[in-house]
Amino acid sequence: MNVYDFDKTIFPSDCSIGFFIWCMNRHPKLWFTFAPKVIKNIILNKMGKIPEYLLQREFFGYLMLIDDFDEQIERYWDKNEKKIASWYLAQKKDDDLIISASPACVIGPIATRLGVNFIATEYNREYGVFLNNLMYAQEKAQYIIDHGFPMIDNFYSDSLSDTPIALCAEKAYLVTKKASTVIDWPELDEKTLNEVHRKVDTGWSYHIDE
Repeated sequence: MNVYDFDKTIFPSDCSIGFFIWCMNRHPKLWFTFAPKVIKNIILNKMGKIPEYLLQREFFGYLMLIDDFDEQIERYWDKNEKKIASWYLAQKKDDDLIISASPACVIGPIATRLGVNFIATEYNREYGVFLNNLMYAQEKAQYIIDHGFPMIDNFYSDSLSDTPIALCAEKAYLVTKKASTVIDWPELDEKTLNEVHRKVDTGWSYHIDE
């Protein structure tokens, strides 16, 4: 089984942010009623006032405000499906697994179009809460282990934060340059490990039972 991160791995950008901008442009009043809150939370996060998981939960709140969500998400992927990396399409298999921190309601439609399985952050659009742990860093590896998935043959990601799951694979690859270049996963020397710890220890890992 081959496992792939999605954003900036097989898709050149962050689809949650892309869909956010898509929705803001089609519901312009949200630029004035919702976007300022996002900017405020980003500033508070940079200042260490709110953790990353809370920033993401509040950001995903835009999904509650899109009354034509089902129509818009399909239109978004109608336009952006063509951006899926050509190297991925050339090697795609039916048992591929996409695992992403982006919301399942955003990832699900494109995974269905690709005909592959997916795991993503479950976000309740009615109540604005996470229904599972944010699928980031060690949470991805923990999910794979807890649910007894088959051995990972190859793993692909754009971020060293995914080192925990990369270590679960027989072979891991780092994807760079907006999902266009695939290289071997870096050796875990002291410098690289320090970068891994910096990326993992950002407060993203959040347990819903806390």
